[in-house]
Amino acid sequence: MKYVVLGYIGFDNFGDEAIAYVLSQKLKAQNSDDIVYISSNPIKTSKMYGVKSCGMLGFIPHVLKSDILISAGGSLLQDVTSLKSLLYYLFVIAFAKFCQKRVELLAQGIGPINSEIGRLFTRFILSKVDKITVRDVNSQKLLENWSINAELVKDSVFDIDVPKTEKTGRIGIQLRQFKGVNKEFLNRLSDYISENFNGRIIDVISLQDSMDFDICNTFANLLKNRGFEVNLKNGLNIQEAIKVISSLDSLIAMRYHANVIAIKAGVKTIAINYDPKVAALAEEYNLPIIEL
Repeated sequence: MKYVVLGYIGFDNFGDEAIAYVLSQKLKAQNSDDIVYISSNPIKTSKMYGVKSCGMLGFIPHVLKSDILISAGGSLLQDVTSLKSLLYYLFVIAFAKFCQKRVELLAQGIGPINSEIGRLFTRFILSKVDKITVRDVNSQKLLENWSINAELVKDSVFDIDVPKTEKTGRIGIQLRQFKGVNKEFLNRLSDYISENFNGRIIDVISLQDSMDFDICNTFANLLKNRGFEVNLKNGLNIQEAIKVISSLDSLIAMRYHANVIAIKAGVKTIAINYDPKVAALAEEYNLPIIEL
């Protein structure tokens, strides 16, 4: 069986790379002999997962030779980040169906899709897909409203192995750039940390340096100015990120998959709600929420 895998791969985003890792292990366990990942960094992706890889615009010959296109999970189908990216992922899916290939969407988070053209194309193209599983009730309800069947499953990263890690007693803060993460918010968050974790060592964690590092570095310096001992964690691979998070005593995190790893590792967790997917995860696992 020949697979082509579509995802937000090669951008050094912890959650999406973890999804790609889990899927590569599952496909190899099925003795799949031909796996091609569509990636923004094909050389790095091939080395990381032991698969073939092609560039974002180089998928056509591989889809033509494939049996199945898999959309590998995460929040690919939304236009909050970019309408352009939504249309790209839909085009790859539509091309595979045009070529009469089987298409499966695995553990997707669908939406938010705010544009009329985005909703129109997404509804039409997903109605042609062979199998859809979603990771949250809201995504399932959205598809039900469009008369599209989808099975509710756990996010793929829940299948990743989280080894037993000795707790360090540290407090973790995981942030990313977002319109509500401004000076006022950071000051309020640092007030909260000062009130509740005075004297503790703080790990400030960047999980996608292109999006997280600057805001994490700013916040780390803010805490240092308040007298905290702070470690800025960045440039982490999948296993390093899992080790850092699972060794914490408590975590305050924005990113969905930072919260997932903390849940799996039994780390006390507060989610920062910047996206409906984080709110849904927090509700399912009874996590306290900080609203932006």
